[in-house]
Amino acid sequence: MALPRAQARGWVKAAKLARRRRPAENAGGPQSPAPGSQRAALYVHWPYCEKRCSYCNFNKYIPRGVDEAALRRCLVTEAQTLLRLSGVRRVESVFFGGGTPSLASPQTVAAVLEAVAQAAHLPADSEVTLEANPTSASGSRLAAFGAAGVNRLSIGLQSLDDKELQLLGRTHSASDALQTLAEAQRLFPGRVSVDLMLGLPAQRVGPWLRRLQDLLRCCDDHVSLYQLSLERGTALFTQVQQGALPAPDPELAAEMYQEGRAVLREAGFRQYEVSNFARNGALSTHNWTYWQCGQYLGVGPGAHGRFIPQGAGGHTREARIQTLEPDNWMKEVMLFGHGTRRRIPLSELELLEEVLAMGLRTDVGITHQHWQQFEPQLTLWDLFGASKEGSSVFLGGAGCAGLSVAVPSISAPRGLAAENPLFRAQRIATRGEPHVL
Repeated sequence: MALPRAQARGWVKAAKLARRRRPAENAGGPQSPAPGSQRAALYVHWPYCEKRCSYCNFNKYIPRGVDEAALRRCLVTEAQTLLRLSGVRRVESVFFGGGTPSLASPQTVAAVLEAVAQAAHLPADSEVTLEANPTSASGSRLAAFGAAGVNRLSIGLQSLDDKELQLLGRTHSASDALQTLAEAQRLFPGRVSVDLMLGLPAQRVGPWLRRLQDLLRCCDDHVSLYQLSLERGTALFTQVQQGALPAPDPELAAEMYQEGRAVLREAGFRQYEVSNFARNGALSTHNWTYWQCGQYLGVGPGAHGRFIPQGAGGHTREARIQTLEPDNWMKEVMLFGHGTRRRIPLSELELLEEVLAMGLRTDVGITHQHWQQFEPQLTLWDLFGASKEGSSVFLGGAGCAGLSVAVPSISAPRGLAAENPLFRAQRIATRGEPHVL
């Protein structure tokens, strides 16, 4: 297997050139886009972590003698197979999530990107995001990921309080987090996102807000606020159930969320989704695909996907779930080319439910363009009894950001501005994931 720089040299060189040319090229509009059914985002799941955090119930494992070369080959094979089965010709974004993908070698990232670029068109300015934990992301390591093709980082800070980090079972300190953040901003200026949690046991509004303000003095242009949800089977859930820790106060969590929104708004951030805030146009292209109900392919153990298997002669959008356990997943990939455990054809009503659930999380709401790609028999107009001249739906309360969502007229659909704007944000309500079990 070639080294990252050699293996991905052509794509990375083109990507750097495209980033320099991007403003001028965008001024003229997109160049010959593939039809919607032939475009997709790609999610790649790295299933391993250094340890399991006290709140986490994601599909992740503590590595014991992982054969990364074999895992890499399986990720490459499955990506190629799903691209072929889906008939996708253009990959809009790639997101390496987990688990802790910053524990993977840059060579693995480069191999997947090279495979995607060979199987479909991966535009040189595509967003390529890597989730990183401070303890597994030194400056030199981050630079190596950049050389492999990564151009955006999502850093799991979670808190800037050492006692809270210890409660959460994190392996880094607040000092580690700030050092990693500074290195990330130096290497990926304007393309670093940070996660911050709220609603922890015994957490108070004032100190949490001060830490948020401290973070804003040194962070980049994207912040995600996630509310803790106690999940059965986690250490934190057990501690609360046994009375060792107080249960999180939902009223205090709601106050933190509302006050945090105000602080971020004052700092120039746009709340473009329930949990996600961006300024200077730094919205996440990848997660925007989820919220707009675009196609996405899920690669790796436990990954989820939503796409029409056109390459296999299919005409119905499917929900796909890959086998959870890494060793079993690898056996299936080596036997069949992919480790898809479940294929669920989605009915028109299920598609409409997804359009509603996703679209109403954003500040642009829902337009007819969301479900035009599905052509469901049941339309939004039927559901709400709304006039085609436009009406609105209001979502109140802290859990959905109190967004007023306009249903625009057919003649004047609304959409995001030209930046074409990252769905881990479902955690504000459930701490779950759309793409990883």
